[in-house]
Amino acid sequence: MHWLGRVILIIAGNALALWLANMYVPGFALNGTWVAIVLVALILSLLNFLLKPILTLVLGPVIILTLGLGIIIVNALILYLLPIVADHIDFLRGSIMIQNIPALFFATLIVSVINFIIHLAT
Repeated sequence: MHWLGRVILIIAGNALALWLANMYVPGFALNGTWVAIVLVALILSLLNFLLKPILTLVLGPVIILTLGLGIIIVNALILYLLPIVADHIDFLRGSIMIQNIPALFFATLIVSVINFIIHLAT
């Protein structure tokens, strides 16, 4: 698959995952238009591309000790950073809110499963 098609598929998958988390996870709120949702998904994709390898390397022993389940911690950290980064962009301020730890956990599970399926397809 062409690299641009992969990038568009990953961003669309992240947008779908965030939308599903918004629909089914209480305490996870995604506000704004579809353009704001796509931009938040773009930020999530960039965080996954830039931070996930670093966090996976740092938390490698935890991931090994938990037989791979520690990757959920890495994904939760990235999802936790998403509202912080989005709030620093003026027109995305308040577009995503995670109110509590269970909301973060369940949203992380949804986003992780969708990202796993997208990466299997590419």
